Amino acid sequence: MPVKTKHYLISGRVQGVSYRASTEQQAHQLGLTGWVRNLTDGRVELMACGSDVQLQTLERWLWQGPARAQVSQVGVTEVSVSAGDDFVVAETAVTAARY
Repeated sequence: MPVKTKHYLISGRVQGVSYRASTEQQAHQLGLTGWVRNLTDGRVELMACGSDVQLQTLERWLWQGPARAQVSQVGVTEVSVSAGDDFVVAETAVTAARY
């Protein structure tokens, strides 16, 4: 099965609501690799690598997030970089990665 990598930027009430930890748990359940982190502008950024089905399932979940989240936007870009060998919570970044 072909593997793709997608970069996501999630906006709304997504910090302080366990969004990163819940995303990490969801990614592990789906068998994805990559990372998730907060941005200082209030968004959450993540990179995920997996099959089309895995990434579509993750994207549907990103719109919902954990119970206390209120997602207003999920931006998605397909990229041609590797997302690593595991899925981890990364340190907060000042700006989003550019691909």
